[in-house]
Amino acid sequence: MINKFFQFLGLVKRAGKVIEGYNKCEDSLGKKKIHLFIFSNDLSERSYKLFSTYCIKENIPFIDEFSKEDLGMAIGRVEINVIGITDKNMADKLLINYKENKNNKI
Repeated sequence: MINKFFQFLGLVKRAGKVIEGYNKCEDSLGKKKIHLFIFSNDLSERSYKLFSTYCIKENIPFIDEFSKEDLGMAIGRVEINVIGITDKNMADKLLINYKENKNNKI
């Protein structure tokens, strides 16, 4: 189930629907429509506050449960702290995969 999430995240990356990294995501705030943010659980408190506040204000869902290494591996990098998904359908599918995994853990 978790593999399903990471496999689909890799597909989203290959489709070119990912904004990678803190700086690129920060530059995109308010300029480019992002439908889902994924933060590593290693993100600094200041950065977490910046992005989560923006997400709440703009009603954008976010996931903050995975390590920077797991997220990086899914998109072909060593590690990454912030990912933005720019395609609505792909963002929705990632959320479904994520929620299915959470429900299967209970």
